[in-house]
Amino acid sequence: MAAYANLDRFYINGEWVKPSEGASLLDVIDPATEESVAQVAIGTREDAEKAIFAARAAFAGFSAASVGDRLALLRRIRDVYKSRMTDIAAAITTEMGAPEAFALSDQAGSGLGHLEATVTALENFEFEEKRGSTLIVHEAIGVAGLITPWNWPMNQIASKVAPAIAAGCTMVLKPSEIAPLSGIVFAEIMHEAGVPAGVFNLVNGDGPGVGQVLSSHPEIDIVSFTGSTRAGVLVAKSAADTVKRVAQELGGKSPNIILDDADLEAAVSAGVTGCFGNSGQSCDAPTRMLVPRGRHDEALAIAKRTAEAMVTGDPHDPATTLGPVISQVQYDKIQGLIASGIQDGARLVTGGHDRPEGLTRGYFIKPTVFGGVTPEMRIAREEIFGPVLSIMPYDSEEDAVRIANDTVYGLAAYVQSGNLDRARAVARQLRAGQVSINYPDWDLFAPFGGYKQSGNGREYADWGLRDYLETKALIGHG
Repeated sequence: MAAYANLDRFYINGEWVKPSEGASLLDVIDPATEESVAQVAIGTREDAEKAIFAARAAFAGFSAASVGDRLALLRRIRDVYKSRMTDIAAAITTEMGAPEAFALSDQAGSGLGHLEATVTALENFEFEEKRGSTLIVHEAIGVAGLITPWNWPMNQIASKVAPAIAAGCTMVLKPSEIAPLSGIVFAEIMHEAGVPAGVFNLVNGDGPGVGQVLSSHPEIDIVSFTGSTRAGVLVAKSAADTVKRVAQELGGKSPNIILDDADLEAAVSAGVTGCFGNSGQSCDAPTRMLVPRGRHDEALAIAKRTAEAMVTGDPHDPATTLGPVISQVQYDKIQGLIASGIQDGARLVTGGHDRPEGLTRGYFIKPTVFGGVTPEMRIAREEIFGPVLSIMPYDSEEDAVRIANDTVYGLAAYVQSGNLDRARAVARQLRAGQVSINYPDWDLFAPFGGYKQSGNGREYADWGLRDYLETKALIGHG
């Protein structure tokens, strides 16, 4: 493993500083080996407040910086980030077990994509609008508390930090404490890019020790949180007393409707691959595949072939398709949900309990497919966050839409059809923040966020920028 600097420091007010006396150390576990590979400092309220006050002190000056200055800063951050891509990817492979090629192209690559998209958005964003004699002005909301997850660390850090910088906000970032290495590399990037002191601050810590301080503190004006719905509820409750803005991207149980005119082989195999990407640890993964009842068994056979062709193992092996899941806690949860699927009467098509054959350590899950899944089963209702697919038969297009919408979540949905007009009509009926038709390319300029218990607010490019802005009306401006 690469040597990491600053593991025992926080980045506050433009410097790497020692934690307070009450701070502790936490082991970083490599999920592929179950071994500790590093120890990071875990902050306290005192550490979090030092960072918050540094951000507050920097806000007046940074929020007054010109758009041109903020653009120049974002471009420098982007360029330094690009030069550190291999370091970021190596950190992500170590901390969450992402296969090396995937860690570079998708994990680290997503952060670069957000930086580039935000530069483009800022180049074209109108901060002022004239309506008669009234001038509408969009200005930075203030100090942002950013709480990011372990499953897509750079995707979520960059999709929050970049628009906050673009808006003129200052910020305190708390990455996930179980995957903190890439966040430390990101802070080094910000320092090298010349981000003014206090504009960006990083404090590692857990939810009760640092996250709760960010969400409740009166000097934080917006808290942007990505994580589980359960934790998101706690963040919102903590933020309520100070009436701060809360942006949340939470859980999902995304349906993938394969209509009867779709190419079943292509649609099912791509759906399995999409569900199992990142070892199934994506909030928008298409985890519920809805297929015509008459072609259910055919779909199971395709899914079985696709799943069994995947290679689960050492993330440093170029042949590996799927790495481990993040932790023992997640491993145990997924195993429990696999057991519930069997107990509830779903058909186990492939995969199942325990590690894949030949693996004796690491949090590896067998790529698992269930068929005959019905809406009341736990595996159809709960977010599993592992490589587990539920295939559900439906009787009609209306039945498919009903099943798809029968969830407390609404982050993403998917529709596959040979008739684009038909797919569009079904997509309009789905209660989700993003609906992807026929597996399109990732769109960094499309708003990302959820309906219902999948959160509120939208991220990516100009949509994310809006979350960090207040709106002021200057009436009689002339």
